[in-house]
Amino acid sequence: MMNKKVLTPVSDFIDSYVKKAPLRLHMPGHKGTTAETSADITEVFGADSLFEAEGIIRESERIASDIFGAHTFYSTEGSSLAIRAMLYLSCLHAAECGKTPRILAGRNVHKTFLTAAALLDVKVDYIFSESYLSCEVSAESAERYLSKGEYTALYVTSPDYLGACADISALRKVCDRFGVLLLVDNAHGAYLRFLENSRHPIDCGAHMCCDSAHKTLSVLTGGAYLHIEKEAPGILADNAKRALSLFASTSPSYLILRSLDRVNVRLGESFKTELSEFCPEVARLKKVLSDVGYTLYGDEELKLTLCPKSYGYRGDELAELLRNMNIEVEFSDPDFTVMMLTPDTGKKGIAELEDALLSIERRAALTECAPKMHTHVSAITPREAIMSPYETVEVEKAEGRILADMCVGCPPAVPLLVCGEIIEKADVEAFLYYGINTVKAVK
Repeated sequence: MMNKKVLTPVSDFIDSYVKKAPLRLHMPGHKGTTAETSADITEVFGADSLFEAEGIIRESERIASDIFGAHTFYSTEGSSLAIRAMLYLSCLHAAECGKTPRILAGRNVHKTFLTAAALLDVKVDYIFSESYLSCEVSAESAERYLSKGEYTALYVTSPDYLGACADISALRKVCDRFGVLLLVDNAHGAYLRFLENSRHPIDCGAHMCCDSAHKTLSVLTGGAYLHIEKEAPGILADNAKRALSLFASTSPSYLILRSLDRVNVRLGESFKTELSEFCPEVARLKKVLSDVGYTLYGDEELKLTLCPKSYGYRGDELAELLRNMNIEVEFSDPDFTVMMLTPDTGKKGIAELEDALLSIERRAALTECAPKMHTHVSAITPREAIMSPYETVEVEKAEGRILADMCVGCPPAVPLLVCGEIIEKADVEAFLYYGINTVKAVK
C-alpha cells in the first residue's frame, strides 16, 4: 500500500527509553521493573501527548492517515471513544450550520452511541427492522426518513454484529441531497480498507467513521481509530483531538499506542496480500458449510455467522459444542453463533473449525422464532431516564414501567430497548427470550 518503508516512531521511542533504563520517578507505580511492565510508560519527556500531539504520536498518526487515506486519530479506549467524539463533532457542525443536532440512526446501534447521545442531549430518531442485532438501512429507507424532518446526520452500523454491510456509497448520495453528515460505526471493519477492492466506509463516502483496530487487526484490545474524510467539513478534523479529549482518560496506554504504531508496518507492507490469500479460504469454508446444510448470515468477508436452528441447534447450544472442542466463538444467542476470523487465524485454524462444525450431527430444524422488534414509545428522554433514580425489577413485573438502563452487556452491547422507553408486553417476552430476567426501571 505504501512505496516506502513504514516507520514506527512511538515504538522506537519506547524501545530506546527501555534500553536507557532510567530511574523512573514518574508514573506508573510499577516503575517498569519487569519485562512485562518495562514498555508501559507515561508522557515522559519526548513521549509526546496523545491529545496534544506534536511529536512521535503526531508522526505515527500521520503515517496511519496515509495508510487509510483519511485524517486518522488514535484511540486507546476503543471505538467507544471515537463514537462519542463523532457525535460531539456532529453537534459542532450542526451549530456551525445554525441547526439543532438531530440524528437519524439504524436501531441496532451500540449502547455507547445511546449514552453519548443522552449525555450530549442529542435528539435521535430510529429506523427499525425486525431484528435487534441487524438493521437494514437502505438508500430508499434513509431517503424516506430524511424527507420527514430536518436532520443533521445519518448514523449506521456497518458491518453490524452479524456481518451485514450497508451500501455506504448509496447512503452518501442520499446524505448529500439532504445536506447531512454520514457517520458509520465501522468497529468490526477496520480490515475492509485492505481488500482488493476497498469496502472501507471512508473510501465509500462516509464523512466520519470509527474502526476498532483490535477487533480485526493485530492490535491490543482498546486500540482504535477515528477517521475523518479529507473532503469533510474542516470543523470536524480541526476539532477531532478536542472531541476525543473531552471523553477520554488523561492517561492513555502507551502499550496500546505502541501496538497501533507497530501495526502500521504490517498494514503498509503485507496485510493486503495476507488478506487476498486468506479471504478465499474463508469463502471456501462458508461454501462447505452451506453445502452441508448450515444457514449463514451476512456478507462480511471475515465474519462467519451461522443461524444454526436450521441445523437443529440454538446458537448458544452450538457455541457450547464448539467450546467443548476447545473453540471459543465471539458471540452466541438463541439464534446466532458469530465467529470472527482474520489472517492470524491461519489455514490451520480454518481447518480446525471446519472439522469441528462438520463433526456435529445435523438434527431436525428448530422452529422457534426470535421475537420481532417494533417501534417504541418514549415517556421521557434518554437523558432524563439515565439521570433518574431507578429500581431493579423482575422482567415479568416490568410491563408499563420506564426503562432506566439499557441492561445489555458486551457482546453484543446492542440494546433491545432504549432508556426512557415504556416496557411493553412484547418487550417483556423479548427480554426473557434473550435471558434478561431483571431490568432497571425509573422509580
